[in-house]
Parts: sequence; C-alpha cells; structure tokens
Amino acid sequence: MAETFHSVCTLDCPDACSLTLTVEEGRITRVQGSRANPFTRGVICTKVTRYPELVHGPDRLLHPLRRTGSKGQGSFERISWDAALDLIYERFSEIAEKFGPEAIAPLNYSGPHGLLAGGSMDRRFFHRLGATRLDRPALCGGIRSEAYGATFGPVPAMRPEHVAHARLIVVWGYNLTVSHLHLMPLVNEARRAGAKLVVIDPYRVKVAEFADLHLPIRPGTDLPLAWAIATELERTGGLDRDFIAGNVLGAEPFLERARAYPPARAAEVCGVEAEQIEQLARWYRELSPAVIAVGNGLERNQNGGNGLRAIFALPALAGKFGVRGGGILGGAAHAFPKNLAALEGVEMCPPGTRTLNIVDMGRHLTDEALEPPIKGLFVYNHNPLIVHPDQNRMRRGLEREDLFTVVAEMVMTDTAAYADVVLPNAVNFEHADLYPSYGQQFLQRSEAVIAPPGEALPNAEMFRRLAARFGFSEPAFRASDKELMDDAMRLDDPRLGGVRPSEISPEKALSMKFDGEEAVLYKTVFPKTASGRIELESAALEEKRGHGLPAYRPLTSTFPLALISPASDKRTTSTFGGLPYSDGAWVEMHPTDAEARRLEAGMRVRVWNELGEVFLPLKITKKLRPGVVCSHKGAWLRTSDNGQTISALTPAHHADLADGACFNDARVEVAAA
Repeated sequence: MAETFHSVCTLDCPDACSLTLTVEEGRITRVQGSRANPFTRGVICTKVTRYPELVHGPDRLLHPLRRTGSKGQGSFERISWDAALDLIYERFSEIAEKFGPEAIAPLNYSGPHGLLAGGSMDRRFFHRLGATRLDRPALCGGIRSEAYGATFGPVPAMRPEHVAHARLIVVWGYNLTVSHLHLMPLVNEARRAGAKLVVIDPYRVKVAEFADLHLPIRPGTDLPLAWAIATELERTGGLDRDFIAGNVLGAEPFLERARAYPPARAAEVCGVEAEQIEQLARWYRELSPAVIAVGNGLERNQNGGNGLRAIFALPALAGKFGVRGGGILGGAAHAFPKNLAALEGVEMCPPGTRTLNIVDMGRHLTDEALEPPIKGLFVYNHNPLIVHPDQNRMRRGLEREDLFTVVAEMVMTDTAAYADVVLPNAVNFEHADLYPSYGQQFLQRSEAVIAPPGEALPNAEMFRRLAARFGFSEPAFRASDKELMDDAMRLDDPRLGGVRPSEISPEKALSMKFDGEEAVLYKTVFPKTASGRIELESAALEEKRGHGLPAYRPLTSTFPLALISPASDKRTTSTFGGLPYSDGAWVEMHPTDAEARRLEAGMRVRVWNELGEVFLPLKITKKLRPGVVCSHKGAWLRTSDNGQTISALTPAHHADLADGACFNDARVEVAAA
C-alpha cells in the first residue's frame, strides 16, 4: 500500500525544496514537490525526481568494508561495524601517539545540507579528538561570505520573493534555471509587470535568452565592470548623495579607484561594448526598485571577492535599499538564529589547534615538510577527487600507502576507492534533520520516512558510535537527534516564535521574521558592521587581507582559452554522478575558436594545460563568447578514458578573499585528439 510523507531536499542548492515522497513497501517510488515551503511552491528540478535511483540503486553501500587491493583499485571485503570502529580507533590512536592528534584531519564539505548530517556530532568528535581543523568555506561560498560580511555585516540579504517587486533585475553570474530554479517564476512575474532583465555571464544561459540586455563578459572581469557602472552613475548624477552621507563608509575612496575604469576602458577589459555598460548604468539609475542577484560563479577567480564588494557597492551608491525588491539578493545564511558553536562543540577543541584550508588539502597530503604530516584522513559528505582543484595532486595524496583513510559514503565514489575503510552512510530520507537554507528564509525539519538499507548509518549516529569507541564520555556525545536540532538554534530568539526546532512540523516551513516583519535592508534590518554602515572601505579587510578597498589583478597565462565549469542540470556538484543518466561530459566552444583550430562538432578533442589533460567530445555553440570554453563540473572518472576530468585543469591558487578556490581561473588550449 502506498503512503505519502513530507520531506526536504538535502542537496547543495539554495532552494531547499519541500518534497512529497510516495513510499511503497519501504521503497521510495516517487518524489514530487510539496507546498509546505511557500517559496518552492510544489516545484522541483528533474535531478530530484531521480532520488529513487540513488537511494535504491545497485551501488548503495550496505556494510562496512576494508581494503584488500591497492589504493584506487576498489577491492574491498565486508567487515562488521565493530571491526571497522576498532580498526579506526587503533590506527587513529597510533597516529595520535606518534605524531599528535593534528596528524588526523577531517575532509568534508556540503554533500547533505541538513545541519545534523552536515556538521553536528562529527564536528564534536573531531574537536574532542584534537584533530586538525578545516577551513571549509574556502572551497565554495567563502569568498562571497567574506565580501558580504565585510560590506554589510551578519545581516540577512533580500528575501527572494521580493524580486517580484523589482523593476530592474540584474542577474550577475547566476544560472537560475539550474542553480536557483524557484527564482525564475519571480523574475518572470516582475517582467510581466514591466521590469527590465539584465544578465551578466560569459555563457548565454537560459535566463539570458529572455534578457533585455546580456553582457557576456570575460571570466574574472566583474570588478572592472562594477567600477565602470559606478563611474557612469557618478557622471550622470545617479549617486544618492543623502543616502551615502548617512549610511555609507568609504564611498569617495571607492569612487576614486573606480574612476580609473570608465565604460570605455572597462569594455576593453571585459570584452563587451561600452554602450552596453552605459545602458545598464542608465537603467540602474532610472529604475527602482532594482535588485542585483549574484551567483557563486562570479566569485571563483582571483578577483572574486573584490568583484563582489564592488557589486555590493552599487545599491549603496545609488540608494536602492529600503524597499521590497531593492538591493542585493545574495544569500540567507544570516536570516536564521543559528548556534553553530554549540552544535559543533567548539569549546572542546584544544586551544591553538591548527587550521588548514580545504582548497590546499591536495598540497598538504603531498607535502613532506608539513609538520605534523597528515597521516589519518576521514572523508565524508564529500568527493574531493572529483570536486577539488588540481585533481592529479589530490590523487597522489590519496594514493599514499602511509595515509590511513576512512570514507563514509552512500555509494562507491571515485574517492572511496582510495579508502582503507569504507563506512555506509544513510541518505537524508532515512534520518531526521533540520534545514536552514542558504537561499531562502524558511526553516524546515524532516523525519525518517524509510529505514536505511543494510547497516547504513546517519552521520550523527556513526559519530556517536565512534565517540563511544574512543572513550569520549561527555554528555555532548549522547545527545539525541532532537537535542542536536535544538542545540543548532538560539531557542530564545524571537524568529523561532517560541517553537523548538525539533518540534517544527514536517508539513510546514517556519518563516524567519524580524519584529514580525520580513527582512528588508534599511527598513526592518540594518548593517551590523563595526561602523554600523555599509562599508565600501573595510578596515577589517585591510588588516586581514590587505584589501581595505577593492583592487584588480589581471590574470596572465600562456594558455589562450578560459575554461569555466558551471553547474550541471544532471548533477549537484558530483552527487548523482554515479548514475548512468549523468555520465555525459563534453566541452563547448564558440565557432570562431573552433574554426581557428580546425575543429568540428563531434570531434574528440584534447583539453590541456600544465596541470593535466582531458579528452572530450566537442560541441560548438554561439552561446559562449569567443575565448571561453565550457565543461560542466561534477563528472566522475567513469566519463574519462585517462583518469582525469576537468578538475585536473583547475589551479589551486587562492582568491583575494577567504583564500578561496579559483575554478574559473583555469586557462587551457584545445586541439584535435
């Protein structure tokens, strides 16, 4: 007999869709959207409908495994949970005794976005162990977070629903139909009411097909473009001097730098027409409310943070805040009363414990001079061999025979093949969790709707058992899932309306309100910087990064083509990459670049740089600007005939803020294979 249950999508996506699941005989047979979340309104992407193939597929890991062959070969034998926990305890204890606990490191990111699976009992375990700490946001999102925090402080940005009120929508580096699906109906609602739509992206993404203006700028040139808009606003009287005087810090030094990039010069750098920049600035001056929706794509270069800061400056200079539909749409992290320090047990971490940047883990794993060396690695919620930059160096690190590696996973990923011990993970439908989205302002909770297959365990329970095996007897390691949910939020915060997170109905979503009102910057919420103003010049960033004001560094390379790696409509990062339907991988190129290299559509081409090479079929399209090639991220090694994917071509240098990853700084050449 079929039953229906409410749940939440756990994928790394800003939408956090509410779902309705049909379950028959303990198996999910259908996944549909639910209207429990008013933002997602019953609509889901096609990826999410494939959940049953992942949850009940033949590749699900059912039991703990121990390696029997060479690393990467994928040869394992079944062992019991007790044997697996004993082995982890013995090896980690040996490492800690010989090298110190910092020789053990977690390597996890954002596979699931529930707070329990994503970072609760696991963080408590590693903090208590004294393991190396991991700076995780640097891999994705950290650049934008630091840029936003330095400009506005920990205050929520616009609610996405308010986009419907805008009369100008600027979609900047944001592939909405793939990465923020539920924003599109709101954009279309605004367009039907007469709003102008501008898209800034080197690729003519789907939303650009409806745009009144598309600026296909060169990757990494967002900062000069934002400066040019600012200078044009100043030239044409588009600055709100009263708002600036009362609410903005550093406007004049910011503009002084911006004046070096008027539209004509920025057009040369960005590869667009000066008239296009002037048109955008004119609309931005004349139309209100005006919103700029910024995606993660534009941050993934060495100028990413300062580019974002310059974009964030535009509504401050033009006085676009204080109304629904005006300002910046760029995240919801600060909308929720999170209490992550308590959830993660930060107080258990020994003072002075080192922190390593997640972007650098491939280098650290191969660094013979690192002190102490990483001798124990625990990978979970992550597929670093596919996701990280400089893939070949990451592989060399994982191949080390003296590195004891544990991987917790749902299926045998490319990374798991290098593990000494593999632990079977439960999926989000098999345990309860709490979901504060990073793209919309509703708090949701889910419950288990099916039992985990075989001996698979949720992360929270897995780390409870590990803590017990290590003899960690503190009450924090006996906390139930409900207690973890309540630990995750500040229970006295009025945004919760007196409702404990563990008691939120799975059939409803709790809207975050501020004194009973929805967040509108300069109406219901206000900046929380040190000055209490919008800071275009940041003393904190000057001290921390040497970037009190935005600065631009042109990227130089001997390779002529910029390689961008946007999100796929078949995978969320690498999730679903092990399913046959998502096996496709190719490279796209503009006809001008193909003709210059005597390449034709369908040919197998070699894409390479100093870091590696990938062989892919070629697609030729005018949707890309000349000088840029595109291949979607997240494809597994099974799509490759030489054990490399496009992550092998991505450099591991750092961005200007957050020491973030620079995926879009990849520069390559392409030739017939």
